[in-house]
Amino acid sequence: MKKLAILILLALELAVGGCGNSSPSTTTSTTTSGNWEAQLTGGTGEASKLNFVTALSVTNTGPLDITGFGFINAGACFANGTNGSTQTGSATLVTSSTDAVTGTMTYTVQSVTPAGNTLTLTGNLTGTSNGTTGTTGTLSGGVVAGTWSLTGGQGDPTCTGQGDFIMCQGAATCVVP
Repeated sequence: MKKLAILILLALELAVGGCGNSSPSTTTSTTTSGNWEAQLTGGTGEASKLNFVTALSVTNTGPLDITGFGFINAGACFANGTNGSTQTGSATLVTSSTDAVTGTMTYTVQSVTPAGNTLTLTGNLTGTSNGTTGTTGTLSGGVVAGTWSLTGGQGDPTCTGQGDFIMCQGAATCVVP
């Protein structure tokens, strides 16, 4: 009877121990950080003056950690400087088995001075990861391309508009793949 109880306990231990996943991960994580430059086209008047540089980071999926921001050619829709606007965003980075990265990014700038203007960029992200299965790689050659819209217009009716944009990782210019 003792031998049978020991065998049952041993079988139970193996069964419970097998519930965990001790096999290596079959996915590759990707992180991005550093400076990105956004070039916006379209819009008229003040809405055509919205190119900017931002410093951000994100790993895989989630909110952007935005640590720096500045308009290159700020106009009447947004005051330049740290107190002129607030920035938020999110991204999804999906890494394939061939290290190609695809995903989406949304980036929003809300004016503090003057109040009430909102610039929203929504686009598709591409790039390459140097990660390997089960590790976290770094994104390189990151490009986000999509559309932007500016809403609000409080105080200046030309602070509304829409168009296309391209955002380049670590470079002033890049090409949509």
